[in-house]
Amino acid sequence: MKKYIIGLLIVGFGTIVSAQKKDKIVLVIHGGAGTILKENMTGEKEIAYQKVLSESLMKGYEVLKSKGKSEDAVIVAIQVMEESPLFNAGKGAVFTNEGKNELDASIMIGKTKEAGAVAGVSTIKSPIQAAYTVMKKSGHVMMVGKGAEKFAQNQGLEIVDPSYFYTEDRWNGLQRVLQKEKETMQLDHDATSYNYEPINFVDEKFGTVGAVALDKEGNLSAGTSTGGMTNKKYGRIGDSPIIGAGTYANKFVGVSSTGWGEYFIKSVAAYDVAALMEYKNYSVKKAGDEVVKKIGKLGGDGGMIILDHKGNAHFPFNTSGMYRGSITESGVITIEIYK
Repeated sequence: MKKYIIGLLIVGFGTIVSAQKKDKIVLVIHGGAGTILKENMTGEKEIAYQKVLSESLMKGYEVLKSKGKSEDAVIVAIQVMEESPLFNAGKGAVFTNEGKNELDASIMIGKTKEAGAVAGVSTIKSPIQAAYTVMKKSGHVMMVGKGAEKFAQNQGLEIVDPSYFYTEDRWNGLQRVLQKEKETMQLDHDATSYNYEPINFVDEKFGTVGAVALDKEGNLSAGTSTGGMTNKKYGRIGDSPIIGAGTYANKFVGVSSTGWGEYFIKSVAAYDVAALMEYKNYSVKKAGDEVVKKIGKLGGDGGMIILDHKGNAHFPFNTSGMYRGSITESGVITIEIYK
Protein backbone atom coordinates (compact mmCIF):
# COMPACT_ATOMS: atom_id res chain seq x y z
CA MET A 1 0.00 0.00 0.00
CA LYS A 2 1.39 3.39 -0.95
CA LYS A 3 1.89 5.93 1.81
CA TYR A 4 1.09 9.62 1.57
CA ILE A 5 2.05 12.47 3.85
CA ILE A 6 -1.11 14.42 4.54
CA GLY A 7 -0.55 18.09 5.33
CA LEU A 8 -2.48 19.91 8.02
CA LEU A 9 -5.42 22.12 7.06
CA ILE A 10 -3.91 25.55 6.49
CA VAL A 11 -5.93 28.69 7.04
CA GLY A 12 -3.82 30.75 4.71
CA PHE A 13 -3.76 32.58 1.44
CA GLY A 14 -1.31 32.30 -1.38
CA THR A 15 1.34 29.98 -2.64
CA ILE A 16 1.58 26.61 -0.95
CA VAL A 17 5.05 26.04 0.45
CA SER A 18 6.01 22.39 0.27
CA ALA A 19 7.49 20.55 3.24
CA GLN A 20 10.75 20.08 1.39
CA LYS A 21 12.33 23.07 -0.29
CA LYS A 22 12.99 21.27 -3.57
CA ASP A 23 9.87 19.14 -3.47
CA LYS A 24 8.04 20.61 -6.46
CA ILE A 25 4.26 20.55 -6.74
CA VAL A 26 2.95 18.23 -9.46
CA LEU A 27 -0.84 18.51 -9.07
CA VAL A 28 -3.18 21.25 -7.87
CA ILE A 29 -6.97 21.15 -7.61
CA HIS A 30 -9.88 23.37 -6.63
CA GLY A 31 -13.47 22.75 -5.64
CA GLY A 32 -14.91 26.22 -6.03
CA ALA A 33 -14.59 29.69 -4.49
CA GLY A 34 -17.10 31.87 -2.69
CA THR A 35 -18.48 32.80 0.70
CA ILE A 36 -16.93 29.91 2.59
CA LEU A 37 -16.75 30.83 6.28
CA LYS A 38 -15.48 28.58 9.04
CA GLU A 39 -18.29 29.69 11.36
CA ASN A 40 -20.80 28.36 8.83
CA MET A 41 -19.03 25.03 8.37
CA THR A 42 -19.70 22.01 10.54
CA GLY A 43 -16.73 19.87 11.54
CA GLU A 44 -18.28 16.87 9.84
CA LYS A 45 -18.75 18.71 6.54
CA GLU A 46 -15.22 20.11 6.67
CA ILE A 47 -13.80 16.62 7.08
CA ALA A 48 -15.95 15.39 4.19
CA TYR A 49 -14.52 18.08 1.89
CA GLN A 50 -10.98 17.29 2.98
CA LYS A 51 -11.52 13.60 2.31
CA VAL A 52 -12.74 14.08 -1.26
CA LEU A 53 -10.05 16.64 -2.05
CA SER A 54 -7.40 14.27 -0.70
CA GLU A 55 -8.77 11.39 -2.75
CA SER A 56 -8.75 13.57 -5.86
CA LEU A 57 -5.11 14.49 -5.30
CA MET A 58 -4.07 10.91 -4.62
CA LYS A 59 -5.81 9.55 -7.72
CA GLY A 60 -4.09 12.09 -9.92
CA TYR A 61 -0.79 11.50 -8.13
CA GLU A 62 -0.95 7.76 -8.87
CA VAL A 63 -1.07 8.57 -12.58
CA LEU A 64 1.88 10.93 -12.36
CA LYS A 65 3.97 8.58 -10.20
CA SER A 66 3.50 5.81 -12.77
CA LYS A 67 4.85 8.18 -15.44
CA GLY A 68 1.39 8.87 -16.82
CA LYS A 69 0.47 11.94 -18.83
CA SER A 70 -0.60 15.19 -17.22
CA GLU A 71 -3.94 15.16 -19.03
CA ASP A 72 -4.77 11.74 -17.61
CA ALA A 73 -3.96 12.94 -14.10
CA VAL A 74 -6.25 15.95 -14.61
CA ILE A 75 -9.10 13.74 -15.75
CA VAL A 76 -8.98 11.26 -12.86
CA ALA A 77 -8.55 14.03 -10.29
CA ILE A 78 -11.60 15.88 -11.61
CA GLN A 79 -13.67 12.71 -11.91
CA VAL A 80 -13.36 12.10 -8.17
CA MET A 81 -14.98 15.48 -7.57
CA GLU A 82 -17.52 14.99 -10.36
CA GLU A 83 -18.71 11.86 -8.56
CA SER A 84 -19.12 13.64 -5.21
CA PRO A 85 -22.35 15.50 -4.35
CA LEU A 86 -20.26 18.02 -2.39
CA PHE A 87 -19.21 19.88 -5.51
CA ASN A 88 -21.08 21.61 -8.32
CA ALA A 89 -19.89 19.25 -11.04
CA GLY A 90 -21.23 15.91 -12.23
CA LYS A 91 -23.24 14.23 -9.48
CA GLY A 92 -23.42 17.41 -7.41
CA ALA A 93 -24.53 19.73 -10.22
CA VAL A 94 -26.93 22.52 -9.33
CA PHE A 95 -30.31 23.04 -10.99
CA THR A 96 -31.30 25.53 -13.65
CA ASN A 97 -34.45 27.64 -13.45
CA GLU A 98 -36.23 24.89 -15.38
CA GLY A 99 -35.21 22.27 -12.84
CA LYS A 100 -32.55 20.63 -14.99
CA ASN A 101 -28.86 19.89 -14.61
CA GLU A 102 -26.68 21.32 -17.37
CA LEU A 103 -22.99 20.54 -17.19
CA ASP A 104 -19.91 22.11 -18.79
CA ALA A 105 -16.25 21.08 -18.90
CA SER A 106 -12.99 21.73 -20.72
CA ILE A 107 -9.43 20.44 -20.88
CA MET A 108 -6.23 21.66 -22.52
CA ILE A 109 -2.77 20.16 -23.02
CA GLY A 110 -0.02 22.76 -22.78
CA LYS A 111 2.63 21.10 -24.93
CA THR A 112 0.43 20.57 -27.99
CA LYS A 113 -2.23 23.24 -27.39
CA GLU A 114 -4.89 20.58 -27.94
CA ALA A 115 -8.17 21.53 -26.29
CA GLY A 116 -11.66 20.13 -25.91
CA ALA A 117 -14.91 21.19 -24.26
CA VAL A 118 -18.57 20.33 -23.80
CA ALA A 119 -21.37 22.61 -22.61
CA GLY A 120 -25.01 22.27 -21.63
CA VAL A 121 -24.98 18.47 -21.38
CA SER A 122 -27.39 16.53 -19.19
CA THR A 123 -26.75 12.83 -19.77
CA ILE A 124 -22.95 12.42 -19.86
CA LYS A 125 -21.74 10.98 -16.55
CA SER A 126 -18.26 12.52 -16.78
CA PRO A 127 -18.20 15.86 -18.59
CA ILE A 128 -14.41 16.12 -18.28
CA GLN A 129 -14.02 12.78 -20.06
CA ALA A 130 -16.36 14.05 -22.76
CA ALA A 131 -14.26 17.21 -23.16
CA TYR A 132 -11.16 15.05 -23.57
CA THR A 133 -12.94 12.88 -26.15
CA VAL A 134 -13.96 15.95 -28.16
CA MET A 135 -10.32 16.99 -28.11
CA LYS A 136 -8.97 13.61 -29.21
CA LYS A 137 -11.72 12.12 -31.37
CA SER A 138 -13.18 15.06 -33.28
CA GLY A 139 -11.87 17.93 -35.33
CA HIS A 140 -13.52 20.42 -33.01
CA VAL A 141 -12.80 22.15 -29.72
CA MET A 142 -16.32 22.49 -28.30
CA MET A 143 -19.60 20.61 -28.62
CA VAL A 144 -22.83 21.56 -26.87
CA GLY A 145 -26.15 20.07 -25.81
CA LYS A 146 -27.71 17.17 -27.67
CA GLY A 147 -24.95 17.13 -30.26
CA ALA A 148 -22.29 16.66 -27.59
CA GLU A 149 -24.35 13.92 -25.97
CA LYS A 150 -24.82 12.08 -29.25
CA PHE A 151 -21.10 12.32 -29.97
CA ALA A 152 -20.23 11.02 -26.49
CA GLN A 153 -22.60 8.09 -26.85
CA ASN A 154 -21.18 7.21 -30.26
CA GLN A 155 -17.70 7.25 -28.71
CA GLY A 156 -18.72 4.79 -26.02
CA LEU A 157 -18.76 7.17 -23.05
CA GLU A 158 -21.05 6.36 -20.16
CA ILE A 159 -24.48 7.89 -20.65
CA VAL A 160 -26.88 8.19 -17.71
CA ASP A 161 -30.46 9.20 -17.15
CA PRO A 162 -30.68 12.88 -16.10
CA SER A 163 -31.98 11.69 -12.73
CA TYR A 164 -28.44 10.50 -11.93
CA PHE A 165 -27.48 14.11 -11.23
CA TYR A 166 -30.39 14.76 -8.87
CA THR A 167 -29.53 15.44 -5.25
CA GLU A 168 -32.03 16.64 -2.69
CA ASP A 169 -29.75 19.37 -1.34
CA ARG A 170 -29.32 20.94 -4.78
CA TRP A 171 -33.04 20.69 -5.52
CA ASN A 172 -33.90 22.32 -2.20
CA GLY A 173 -31.36 25.03 -2.94
CA LEU A 174 -33.17 25.90 -6.15
CA GLN A 175 -36.51 26.00 -4.36
CA ARG A 176 -35.18 28.43 -1.79
CA VAL A 177 -33.86 30.72 -4.50
CA LEU A 178 -37.16 30.63 -6.36
CA GLN A 179 -39.06 31.43 -3.18
CA LYS A 180 -36.84 34.35 -2.18
CA GLU A 181 -36.22 36.10 -5.45
CA LYS A 182 -37.19 34.84 -8.88
CA GLU A 183 -34.28 36.44 -10.68
CA THR A 184 -31.60 35.35 -8.21
CA MET A 185 -28.66 33.32 -9.45
CA GLN A 186 -26.18 31.79 -7.03
CA LEU A 187 -22.47 31.44 -7.80
CA ASP A 188 -20.22 28.57 -6.77
CA HIS A 189 -20.21 29.02 -3.00
CA ASP A 190 -21.83 32.42 -2.71
CA ALA A 191 -24.20 33.02 0.20
CA THR A 192 -24.74 36.68 -0.60
CA SER A 193 -27.37 36.04 -3.24
CA TYR A 194 -29.55 34.33 -0.66
CA ASN A 195 -31.68 36.28 1.77
CA TYR A 196 -31.78 33.87 4.66
CA GLU A 197 -29.83 33.24 7.83
CA PRO A 198 -26.20 32.06 7.49
CA ILE A 199 -27.00 28.90 9.45
CA ASN A 200 -29.01 27.68 6.47
CA PHE A 201 -26.10 28.33 4.17
CA VAL A 202 -24.14 25.39 5.60
CA ASP A 203 -25.81 23.03 3.16
CA GLU A 204 -25.59 25.41 0.21
CA LYS A 205 -21.95 25.07 -0.76
CA PHE A 206 -21.64 24.56 -4.48
CA GLY A 207 -18.34 24.49 -6.32
CA THR A 208 -16.92 24.26 -9.81
CA VAL A 209 -13.96 21.87 -9.81
CA GLY A 210 -10.64 21.94 -11.63
CA ALA A 211 -7.13 20.51 -11.78
CA VAL A 212 -3.72 21.31 -13.23
CA ALA A 213 -1.01 18.64 -13.48
CA LEU A 214 2.70 18.53 -14.28
CA ASP A 215 4.00 15.16 -15.47
CA LYS A 216 7.48 13.64 -15.39
CA GLU A 217 8.14 14.81 -18.93
CA GLY A 218 7.56 18.40 -17.82
CA ASN A 219 4.24 18.74 -19.64
CA LEU A 220 1.28 20.64 -18.18
CA SER A 221 -2.46 20.11 -18.61
CA ALA A 222 -5.44 21.89 -17.11
CA GLY A 223 -9.13 21.05 -16.82
CA THR A 224 -12.36 22.43 -15.34
CA SER A 225 -15.84 20.97 -14.78
CA THR A 226 -19.03 22.59 -13.48
CA GLY A 227 -22.79 22.51 -13.15
CA GLY A 228 -22.99 26.28 -13.63
CA MET A 229 -25.25 28.59 -11.64
CA THR A 230 -28.26 27.73 -9.52
CA ASN A 231 -31.39 29.13 -11.21
CA LYS A 232 -29.52 29.97 -14.42
CA LYS A 233 -31.74 30.64 -17.44
CA TYR A 234 -31.83 30.75 -21.22
CA GLY A 235 -29.02 28.30 -21.89
CA ARG A 236 -26.44 30.35 -20.00
CA ILE A 237 -22.84 29.13 -20.31
CA GLY A 238 -20.09 30.35 -18.02
CA ASP A 239 -16.33 30.34 -18.26
CA SER A 240 -15.61 26.70 -17.37
CA PRO A 241 -15.85 25.30 -20.93
CA ILE A 242 -14.26 28.38 -22.50
CA ILE A 243 -10.61 27.87 -23.42
CA GLY A 244 -8.68 30.94 -22.27
CA ALA A 245 -11.27 31.97 -19.70
CA GLY A 246 -11.94 29.01 -17.42
CA THR A 247 -9.11 26.78 -18.61
CA TYR A 248 -5.77 27.33 -20.28
CA ALA A 249 -2.39 25.61 -20.55
CA ASN A 250 0.82 26.12 -22.48
CA LYS A 251 4.37 24.84 -21.97
CA PHE A 252 4.95 27.36 -19.17
CA VAL A 253 1.80 27.21 -17.04
CA GLY A 254 -1.63 25.68 -16.52
CA VAL A 255 -4.68 27.48 -15.09
CA SER A 256 -8.19 26.51 -13.97
CA SER A 257 -10.72 29.14 -12.83
CA THR A 258 -13.75 29.21 -10.57
CA GLY A 259 -16.26 31.92 -9.70
CA TRP A 260 -18.50 34.36 -11.53
CA GLY A 261 -17.98 33.10 -15.06
CA GLU A 262 -19.09 36.19 -16.94
CA TYR A 263 -16.21 38.19 -15.46
CA PHE A 264 -13.66 35.49 -16.18
CA ILE A 265 -14.83 35.42 -19.79
CA LYS A 266 -14.60 39.21 -20.12
CA SER A 267 -11.11 39.12 -18.61
CA VAL A 268 -9.96 36.09 -20.64
CA ALA A 269 -8.67 35.23 -17.19
CA ALA A 270 -6.82 31.94 -17.62
CA TYR A 271 -5.00 33.11 -20.75
CA ASP A 272 -4.23 36.46 -19.16
CA VAL A 273 -2.24 34.69 -16.44
CA ALA A 274 -0.30 32.71 -19.04
CA ALA A 275 0.37 35.81 -21.14
CA LEU A 276 1.70 37.79 -18.20
CA MET A 277 4.04 34.95 -17.34
CA GLU A 278 5.23 34.38 -20.90
CA TYR A 279 5.55 37.94 -22.14
CA LYS A 280 6.32 39.83 -18.91
CA ASN A 281 8.12 37.03 -17.08
CA TYR A 282 5.75 37.32 -14.11
CA SER A 283 5.81 34.65 -11.39
CA VAL A 284 2.70 32.54 -10.76
CA LYS A 285 1.95 34.71 -7.74
CA LYS A 286 2.34 38.07 -9.46
CA ALA A 287 0.38 37.02 -12.55
CA GLY A 288 -2.43 35.38 -10.58
CA ASP A 289 -2.82 38.23 -8.13
CA GLU A 290 -2.95 40.79 -10.93
CA VAL A 291 -5.63 38.92 -12.88
CA VAL A 292 -7.83 38.28 -9.84
CA LYS A 293 -7.47 41.96 -8.93
CA LYS A 294 -8.65 42.93 -12.42
CA ILE A 295 -11.67 40.66 -12.07
CA GLY A 296 -12.48 42.23 -8.72
CA LYS A 297 -12.35 45.73 -10.18
CA LEU A 298 -14.89 44.67 -12.80
CA GLY A 299 -17.18 43.46 -10.02
CA GLY A 300 -16.49 39.74 -10.26
CA ASP A 301 -15.72 37.19 -7.56
CA GLY A 302 -13.74 33.98 -7.70
CA GLY A 303 -10.29 32.52 -7.92
CA MET A 304 -7.98 30.20 -9.80
CA ILE A 305 -5.32 27.56 -9.42
CA ILE A 306 -2.03 28.07 -11.23
CA LEU A 307 0.89 25.65 -11.70
CA ASP A 308 4.01 26.36 -13.73
CA HIS A 309 6.46 24.01 -15.44
CA LYS A 310 8.91 24.28 -12.53
CA GLY A 311 6.37 23.06 -10.00
CA ASN A 312 5.50 26.45 -8.48
CA ALA A 313 1.85 26.91 -7.55
CA HIS A 314 -0.39 29.79 -6.49
CA PHE A 315 -4.06 29.98 -5.51
CA PRO A 316 -5.31 33.59 -5.73
CA PHE A 317 -8.94 34.41 -4.94
CA ASN A 318 -10.94 37.44 -3.81
CA THR A 319 -13.67 35.60 -1.90
CA SER A 320 -13.69 34.46 1.74
CA GLY A 321 -12.63 30.96 0.78
CA MET A 322 -11.76 28.48 -1.95
CA TYR A 323 -11.53 24.72 -1.71
CA ARG A 324 -8.03 23.93 -2.93
CA GLY A 325 -5.19 21.49 -2.55
CA SER A 326 -1.86 20.31 -3.88
CA ILE A 327 0.40 17.29 -3.86
CA THR A 328 4.15 17.38 -4.33
CA GLU A 329 6.51 15.08 -6.16
CA SER A 330 7.19 13.12 -2.96
CA GLY A 331 3.51 12.83 -2.05
CA VAL A 332 3.04 15.66 0.43
CA ILE A 333 -0.61 16.77 0.41
CA THR A 334 -1.78 20.21 1.50
CA ILE A 335 -5.46 21.14 1.63
CA GLU A 336 -6.85 24.62 2.28
CA ILE A 337 -10.37 25.99 2.51
CA TYR A 338 -10.47 29.42 4.13
CA LYS A 339 -8.64 32.67 3.44
